[in-house]
Amino acid sequence: MPNSSVTVLHVDDDSGLARLVQKALGRRGYVVERVTTAEEGFARLARGGIDVIVLDHFLPTGTGLDVLAALKDTPAPPPVVYVTASGEAAVAVAALKAGAADYVSKSVGEEFLTLLESAIDQALEKARLAAARDRAEREMREAKEHAEVLLHEVNHRVANSLALVAALVHMQAKEIADPAAQTALREVQARIMAIAGVHRRLYDSGDVRSVEISEYLGALLGDLEATMKASGHAATLSLSAAPVRVPTDKAVSIGVVVTELVTNAFKYAYPADRGGEIRVRFERSGDGRVALRVEDDGIGWRGEGPTKGTGMGSRIVAAMARGLGSEVAYPAPAGPRSGCCVSLEFEV
Repeated sequence: MPNSSVTVLHVDDDSGLARLVQKALGRRGYVVERVTTAEEGFARLARGGIDVIVLDHFLPTGTGLDVLAALKDTPAPPPVVYVTASGEAAVAVAALKAGAADYVSKSVGEEFLTLLESAIDQALEKARLAAARDRAEREMREAKEHAEVLLHEVNHRVANSLALVAALVHMQAKEIADPAAQTALREVQARIMAIAGVHRRLYDSGDVRSVEISEYLGALLGDLEATMKASGHAATLSLSAAPVRVPTDKAVSIGVVVTELVTNAFKYAYPADRGGEIRVRFERSGDGRVALRVEDDGIGWRGEGPTKGTGMGSRIVAAMARGLGSEVAYPAPAGPRSGCCVSLEFEV
């Protein structure tokens, strides 16, 4: 039931009708304030406290449609119930298009007042629902922004923590005399840094749900090449990657796969005293799928027979491939080249 907390601004120069409206709405508990011109109406609106406007079409200067047009420039204007003369359907439609919440055709008698009361009730309810919807949408946006800030901070801390773990592994490797153990720890360090790189990209990105893969792979391969050359390997790396955004979990798997395949190519594709090229390609293959290839021109391997080393790298690559919904393939290198080519194709 409406009460005195609801204030109606009645804009109408018909004093007789205004008294009837004020009396009828007063019985419902509304406070009715009347003005006769648009200028007076805007002056009253500026003071605040108006919940709904009852606006007559014909005014001393202009029409109510002019008022509706001007209200669009007013921040958060109250809902408007438009009052037209009987039979002016075109005016009523124009008023609704201009922003009125409802309209009532003016007539003499109780029916007009009943319809006006009903229209005011509906206009207030629409305004209440619209305000609740806007508030809910604003709260959702604020919650989303807050969650994204937290995710950025989490990714920053995870990246720093993983970098610290990698540094500790590096320190441990330097304290070990066994070359095989040193190599194993350096490979663990590279895997950790591959994952840390994803979280670093997420921290720097505006979208915490995905990673721009060409930038990520470029940074990852730069670190790998510097590390392997510091260990005495002479091969060089090249990257050809489409600018594709990849979901975070898949970016982690891609980074680990590339780290394993590139490290193996550095170690086994070329003799220690001879350099060569290791090529990494990441391309769209159609229908939302991408193809990842790592290839070299070295001694060659087709995925058959015993693996060199412990075989840990091959098992990791196979596990990551399954997580990507793919299988590891060993296609023949293009053209007259020999060497090894490892490929995976999957959806992103």
